[in-house]
Amino acid sequence: MNALTALFFGILALLLAGPVPGLLSRAAWPHRNPRAALVLWQAIALAAVLSAFSSGLAIASRLLVPGVDGRPTTEPLREIEALGLPLWLTYVVVLALTLLIGARLIYSILRVAVRTRRRRSRHRMLVDLLDNRDTRDVVRRHPHVRILASADPIAYCLPGLRHRVVLSDGTLDNLSDTELRAVLCHEHSHLRARHDLVLEAFTAVYEAFPRWVRSGSALGSVQTLVEMLADDSAVRVTGPTPLARALVACAGTTTPKGALAAGGPSTVLRVRRLADPGPDLRISAAAYIAAAAILVVPTVAVAVPWLTELNRLFAH
Repeated sequence: MNALTALFFGILALLLAGPVPGLLSRAAWPHRNPRAALVLWQAIALAAVLSAFSSGLAIASRLLVPGVDGRPTTEPLREIEALGLPLWLTYVVVLALTLLIGARLIYSILRVAVRTRRRRSRHRMLVDLLDNRDTRDVVRRHPHVRILASADPIAYCLPGLRHRVVLSDGTLDNLSDTELRAVLCHEHSHLRARHDLVLEAFTAVYEAFPRWVRSGSALGSVQTLVEMLADDSAVRVTGPTPLARALVACAGTTTPKGALAAGGPSTVLRVRRLADPGPDLRISAAAYIAAAAILVVPTVAVAVPWLTELNRLFAH
């Protein structure tokens, strides 16, 4: 690998971590094509991580200088003799930083996963203790639903192996049967598709990147898109009008961290979207193609040189 490869991946990582998410978050088409947009967001996040690693490894690979037998050597003294001490130290520092980024990402993934599950576990125990479902026949057929004694309309879910859908007396009193069904379909869609894992991954990447590089627009956009996907599942069952009424009723829901709510700050945008036409198949196809290209092109670009280096290393 050469310096141009490192420069290419470095610039690509910076673009995919900052400007590109900013442009995509301001686009209007993802709201009509949330599934394709979510795939594109995932491709951008993964490609940004891979590009950052590739840039560091491309520079660090310069440490593999030819030895006396022509094979790449990993002996520090021979490397210093061939490169000079200043350049060798630079490459070693870059390699150390690359490994540090990898360790930071792994730590961020573990920290977000543990923190989120602890929060959900504590809240699950709390709603189980406060459950008021015995007085409500309408939800008896849903053993994972919990009812809180609150006059405010509340609707959210706690994903996981022991998932819960949390409603309130206010939700049951203010929503019709069809609207309640729309809310349950919305929350069950989150649980079935495991949207929480998508959000966890984006949160981990967001926290792993330095503040001056990362873009908060990516995490916010993905949160809105998973809500739109759940909305689409509910619309297929009850139609748009009951769901829109239910979303407006639950718009003021206060959601604990780690939960996925029917209402929230994106309610107005999502209600307006329900009156729009369905997804544009051409835009969806273009988004899927772009996602594949963003992943495949950098992967091939870094894989081929590394395979060449490994072939040189083990050829003799």
